[in-house]
Amino acid sequence: MPQSPLLLVRSAELEAPDSAQAFRRRCPGLPGPGRSRTESGRRGEAGERKEGRAPQGRRARWRAERRAGNARGAGPEPPAGRVPAMALRLVSDFDLRKDVLPWLRAQRVASAAAGARGGGPGVLENNYESLRILNVERNGNVIYTYKDNKGNVFFGLYDCQTRQNEHLYTFEKDLHVVSCSVNSDRTLLAASLVHSTKEGRKNELQPGSKCLTLLVEIHPVNNVKVLKAVDSYIWVQFLYPHVESHPLPENHLLLVSEEKYIEKFHIQVIQEDGSRVVIKDSGHLPRERVAEDFVWAQWDMSEQRLYYIDLKKSRSILKCLQFSADEKFNLMFEAPLDITLSDSGFKLVNFGCDDLQDQENLSKHLTLCVFTNHTGSLCVCYSPKFDSWEKFTYSVFYFHKGHGKTFTAALGSVDSHVTKGLTFLNLDYYLAVYLPGHFFHLLNIQHPDLICHSLFLTGNSEVVDMLPHSPLQSLSGSLVLDWCSGKLYRALLNQSYLLQFLWNTQLDCEKMAVLHCVLSCGGDRRFLEAKTPPTTPQTIIQWISENISACHSFDLIQEFIIASSYWSMCPETSNMDKLLPYSSVLTWNTEIPGITLVTEEIALPFMKVHSFKGYWEKLNSNLEYVKYSKPHLHYNNSMVRREWHSLISEEKTGRRRSMVYVKNILDNATKVISNLEARNLEPRLTPLFQEADNHQRLLMGLMVSELKDHLLRHLQGVEKKKIEQMALDYVSKLLDLVCQIMETSWRKHSLHPCVPHFSGRASAAEFKVFHIMTRILEATKSLFLPLPPGFHTLHTILGVHCLPLHNLLHYIDSGVLLLTETAVTRLMKDLDNTEKNEKLKFSIIVRLPPLIGQKICRLWDHPMSSNIISRNHVKRLLQNYKKKPPSSVIHKSSFSVEFLPLNYFVEILTDIESSNQALYAFEGHDNVDAKFVEEAALKHTMMLLGL
Repeated sequence: MPQSPLLLVRSAELEAPDSAQAFRRRCPGLPGPGRSRTESGRRGEAGERKEGRAPQGRRARWRAERRAGNARGAGPEPPAGRVPAMALRLVSDFDLRKDVLPWLRAQRVASAAAGARGGGPGVLENNYESLRILNVERNGNVIYTYKDNKGNVFFGLYDCQTRQNEHLYTFEKDLHVVSCSVNSDRTLLAASLVHSTKEGRKNELQPGSKCLTLLVEIHPVNNVKVLKAVDSYIWVQFLYPHVESHPLPENHLLLVSEEKYIEKFHIQVIQEDGSRVVIKDSGHLPRERVAEDFVWAQWDMSEQRLYYIDLKKSRSILKCLQFSADEKFNLMFEAPLDITLSDSGFKLVNFGCDDLQDQENLSKHLTLCVFTNHTGSLCVCYSPKFDSWEKFTYSVFYFHKGHGKTFTAALGSVDSHVTKGLTFLNLDYYLAVYLPGHFFHLLNIQHPDLICHSLFLTGNSEVVDMLPHSPLQSLSGSLVLDWCSGKLYRALLNQSYLLQFLWNTQLDCEKMAVLHCVLSCGGDRRFLEAKTPPTTPQTIIQWISENISACHSFDLIQEFIIASSYWSMCPETSNMDKLLPYSSVLTWNTEIPGITLVTEEIALPFMKVHSFKGYWEKLNSNLEYVKYSKPHLHYNNSMVRREWHSLISEEKTGRRRSMVYVKNILDNATKVISNLEARNLEPRLTPLFQEADNHQRLLMGLMVSELKDHLLRHLQGVEKKKIEQMALDYVSKLLDLVCQIMETSWRKHSLHPCVPHFSGRASAAEFKVFHIMTRILEATKSLFLPLPPGFHTLHTILGVHCLPLHNLLHYIDSGVLLLTETAVTRLMKDLDNTEKNEKLKFSIIVRLPPLIGQKICRLWDHPMSSNIISRNHVKRLLQNYKKKPPSSVIHKSSFSVEFLPLNYFVEILTDIESSNQALYAFEGHDNVDAKFVEEAALKHTMMLLGL
């Protein structure tokens, strides 16, 4: 079995493709798969598997030593072996062996040195197996317990802020702790205990047994009050106020009974003799019934919420209670669940250590948990009892989206027994689902509509190796608790592994999912807190440039630009995820290997309150959006497309609407470019932004204007100035991403920062950059996104370098290459008048719009250009010409050549030019006259006759 303490390896990736190897050479900080053992060692392990000898002897011994505690130290580390690349990173926040055990030893040594009873440190070492975590409070403090050699129960607390341990209380009786909690001031301790058997294990509450629920004054240790003495288990949990500025006179304690009710105790404390804290009127503690007749409950310690399910007429109803600092609690919502819990028994989630179930048979129990995040999402994850060796079914109800999905994952071989339960982990924007040794599913909860935005990996134990094999418990946020090892983690997406996976995978669906996972990491504040090295866009751009033609289901550049722009904006403002496009892909019909799904609409939660703040305001906004927003409100450029084409058409015909309107649009473009330049302090290598390019500026300005109007219509309570800045930032980000793709390609191929000369020959590097630019143009054209000024000029220059004439003209005629005045002007100046260049220039000029063509022809001193100028001049003169009676006399002396047709035509032109009206009409046009036309005609005739 692969030896790994963390998550997910693919055996197919042990020998990475050349592109991935090259990528790792360029990015030495990224871990390569399977690098911690020599190649011979890896082959040896593979050989063991092939012969059927599972290489698990050392691993099994290590696990046994960990369970036994290895009292002589903190326990050996796993033996050296293949450390696979991980899809998740577990950042350790707390470890019993490292953060508590040394302190306990020091305390015992100090007591022994002072002459205290209990012997030396060996006493503790013999009882290390009993050291375990009991609870994690809202402030992050960890409560733990152990038994000494006499069976006395020790309670301790680890302060996550000061990194210090504190002894809370010791029960001098051999009891087993079911549950424990400490109030925020550390003056009261509540504990639920049962009697232990002679074998040292807890009594399973046979008839006549008692479960004691005690409330202890611990500042200092004083009175002990019995809250409950019953024949059923009790769990305790102190409520923590959201504001902890000063000690509270009243504390509130939840008691959860196995008899399916929850009570809330009100406990007032007073100070006596200075700092001594005691319970006021301990004989009469007020209490109230919070919930009853429920079958499942979950505690959210961070947000102080209680979720529970009761059965009404065999129908499961999910309810949520929000506890606040003012001693009140409110029923926030009720939501029907299409699941059956009538025969599932009693289940609690996150009420301390759940050691009542048989952890070796978790697959026989259902799994149910609720996850939320700061964006207002509400997900219920459900896995029924396992009843098949061939497939595994689980459901996720996305209440904030109004639908649920039921997934069925193939487990592979029929004899691959499932002994572990399904684990759900909250990763903020994502939800991780994994079954040890079988599959790993990373679900996108912000945009769950398309399955391609979620990552699914599968395999047997040789392919997928899971994190800890012991059960994990997902606490509030991204906190994950491993009860068996006594470790508290923060689960984060592993950017390094995801980037490596991006280079290795061949499936389009996995490329899509991993791309979004990596980009979401950039907008997650937890990565900054974890000091995770940021993922640079250049790394993804490098992958795109080398795999640009390897993706058939979607456009990589489109997806990168849209998704990156989305993640750069949405974490800042709520509801932006509903207004900006998330992906360039609107539908996905390709199957995902190894998994099938069924999507169904679900009933929305019924909100029971009418005033919302914080999370509840965002959730209510999401629910309102699902109810009333049809179709979706995501921004698109359809209006910009129509308006831009209208403005360009007006420009061609010489008609233009209000100059104020156009000026405002161009001012928006100027702000975008200034905003873009302010973001990038380093000089650019790519020769962009070196010309006006009014067409692209119009497109930029129009997009800013339309996006601003879109946001103003749908964003409530946001200042107009902020919305204007958001629109500018979004369009600037789009342009910046195109510039970054160009910049990365330019640097990679070591091209000169100056604009290439038309007379040069194309290099292999220019061919590659031209291909990238063509794909950028295709991607932005279909989405109608603006390009940096100068892009089309640079693209045309590279096209002239790289393409033969017939291909070049085909690119121009099909709209791939756009002829700009700047590009054609440079072409006329840079190229001499060889026969090949003359053919190129003429082919270019005849494809220019008339207004630009007239300007360009003046720059080319050539009979062809004179001919074109003459034709245009004659066309203008004769447009409104009315035929007059012919004159019988032709003044031959005025013509250089006696050729009657030409002489007669030139005389007509001369008459037209002599009229005042004609002079007024053509004032400012090319400085040509009938004489110029005559000379051009003669030169053209002589050229045709070869004279």
